[in-house]
Amino acid sequence: MQIVKQLFKYYLFMITIFFIGRLGLFIYYFDSFKDSGVNYWLTFIYGLRMDTMTTSILLIIPVILLTLSPNILSKVVNTFLRFYFLIVLSILIYIENATFPFIAQYDVRPNYLFVEYLEYPKEVFSMIIADYKLALFIAFSMIGTFAYYFLKYTKKDFSDDFKTPYLKRVALFLPLAIVLFIGIRSSFEHRPANISDAMYSSDRMVNEITKNSIYSIGYAIYVNQRHGSKKLIGQYGKMSKEEAIQRVNARLNIHDTNETHPFTRLEKTHFKRENPKNLVIFIQESLGYQFVEAVGGEKGITPHLNRLAKEGILFKDLYSNGTRSIRGLSGSVAGNFSIPGKGVLKRNKSQHDFFTVASLLKPYGYKSSFIYGGESRFDNMKSWFLGNGFDEVIDEPKFKNPSFVGTWGASDEDLGVKANEEFKKHYANGDKFVSVMFSTSNHSPFDFPDGKIELVEGVPKKSVKNAIKYADFAIGQFIDNARKEAYYKDTIFVILSDHNVRVYGKDLVPVDMFHIPGLILGEDIKPMSYEKITTQPDVLATALDLIGLDLTYPIMGHSIFSDKKQNISLMQFHTSYALRVDDKIAIIRPNKKAITFLYKDSHLVPTESDPELEKDVLAFVVALDYMYNEKLYK
Repeated sequence: MQIVKQLFKYYLFMITIFFIGRLGLFIYYFDSFKDSGVNYWLTFIYGLRMDTMTTSILLIIPVILLTLSPNILSKVVNTFLRFYFLIVLSILIYIENATFPFIAQYDVRPNYLFVEYLEYPKEVFSMIIADYKLALFIAFSMIGTFAYYFLKYTKKDFSDDFKTPYLKRVALFLPLAIVLFIGIRSSFEHRPANISDAMYSSDRMVNEITKNSIYSIGYAIYVNQRHGSKKLIGQYGKMSKEEAIQRVNARLNIHDTNETHPFTRLEKTHFKRENPKNLVIFIQESLGYQFVEAVGGEKGITPHLNRLAKEGILFKDLYSNGTRSIRGLSGSVAGNFSIPGKGVLKRNKSQHDFFTVASLLKPYGYKSSFIYGGESRFDNMKSWFLGNGFDEVIDEPKFKNPSFVGTWGASDEDLGVKANEEFKKHYANGDKFVSVMFSTSNHSPFDFPDGKIELVEGVPKKSVKNAIKYADFAIGQFIDNARKEAYYKDTIFVILSDHNVRVYGKDLVPVDMFHIPGLILGEDIKPMSYEKITTQPDVLATALDLIGLDLTYPIMGHSIFSDKKQNISLMQFHTSYALRVDDKIAIIRPNKKAITFLYKDSHLVPTESDPELEKDVLAFVVALDYMYNEKLYK
């Protein structure tokens, strides 16, 4: 029984670490859910289930070694298991510590995002060191203290287990293996338990507290890497691709499509021109509506956008595709919604022959470029843009003597200066051009040059508000400089955000935090405010309408000047999808039934089920996955 006691002891060690972490989150976020009406105490019961599943997996190796290893290997096994548990418990301590700042940033437990960007160590570790010095100090102090006492008092921790006769140890293997199997499966139903079983309530933060961080990370990696999109889609429900395409077409009001390429149709311009306009799409990193007075945000942070909003087409109720830059870029440049799993910028089947605004305009003689102040290898942007119709990627290495370089690259001012130079060259050569610019300043650790803006009162210099105020300054400077050039009169300018700065809230999908600003400018554009719901694909379709060409494309949206335009948006929040039509929203999550809500006062209010809307949100998930896998979005 010595082996059983030993394993149970380490089970308790791990459960204790998880419990302390969960208790800390429960206390810290208690005010956010205390009046939610859910039984939040159950988080500890359901949480224990998640923790037991995790510890059971981590005990597999110790069970095998302690029951099946011959006595001659006792010293080797003792040494190995000491360091095995040292590493495992240290990782658990680190992950539980890291959970607090991760939730503060993303409003969810660590998931695939926790490891996805480790392939970019320069940017990621620079940001972590700059922003989380105290958190790192606390975590590594705890790990160091634990390691000291663990190594001091466990020198022969596992040697005594080998005093049990070998045959008795072997006999223990099967019952212990069965116990671990039950713990890992945590269900006697046909389907084993998984991360969705932690989502027992209607309060999202309670569900997040119930989860186990390391299980959440591991499960996300497992599903993404091993099973791919087929497994992901199966978690949402079943629907034939034919029904899915039909439903999405009907919901988006897209008709007369190409027989072999769903959504591809001819759209005739409402602004026919003999000399079509150039197109510049200036995408802003993490610019949320709450900072822009023109769309209902705080005063004083974006004076230039507020000024420009009176001179062009202002989208007052615009929503992003998702919460990451690659989702916003694909929505703004390719006009599609967020596919399940990794974004299209990072997926194999979309590296070539995937529709973009560059591939669309290339047959009309447009030169195309992606201009970015950082290193374009980040998020695989360079490969995706060059593989899908863009002639040139101009990133940090091609900026000569930039005035300021921060953690994420050359400043937004330098970006504007470089873009202005390129556009003047194209115009001087008589070339039409389409260009996508992507800013960097509004990204932690919020580097920007001194002396450019009057800092926002009451917040640190390196803060979101000051970074946004600087980005706004750079936007104003770029547009003002462009107006002095000859190309301005022949160019349509789009300014919009990739996503909000931080998407958080107690709702299953915090819809208001998908709200972003958008603006289209041009010399002969009549100023107006568009009040209805729009998406990034809608903005792209509107901009293409304004350049004055009849175009055939698969963009999943319509120009605001078209009578086909629908009051609709699709938002992806981690693994959840929300389909909004007017003020009714259907939300679908993995392994859960879809739910219908009303959107009132910037919050979700439960209402009676809308079966058709709930089927339609599943249809979008199925259709987007099908389009990607069959390479039909082109």
